[in-house]
Amino acid sequence: MPEVPADVALEEVWIVEATYAPDAAETRPRFRPEHLARIARLMAEGVVLQAGAYLDLTTSLVMIRASSEEEALGVARGDPYIREGIWVELRARPFGRVVRREPEVTASS
Repeated sequence: MPEVPADVALEEVWIVEATYAPDAAETRPRFRPEHLARIARLMAEGVVLQAGAYLDLTTSLVMIRASSEEEALGVARGDPYIREGIWVELRARPFGRVVRREPEVTASS
């Protein structure tokens, strides 16, 4: 029996954990539209797969398609939340994302 079913694949991506500054609740609203627009653009480009934050404003999680930890952190470092000190620490960890394989299309005779 195969370890992974034929119609399933594992994609290595990166989860970036971004820690909020203690005053993020006060400083975040001014830069949130710019941040969200950037995340939406990166999602449309296929770079960011998922993103969100814990509702207690302790940490954001961003799932990034990148070839290395440094590349994933580079994407996160380009965010306005880093520039403005809203995120104060970044960590990246490799993550095995489960995806469905598209069925192969065969030509009919």
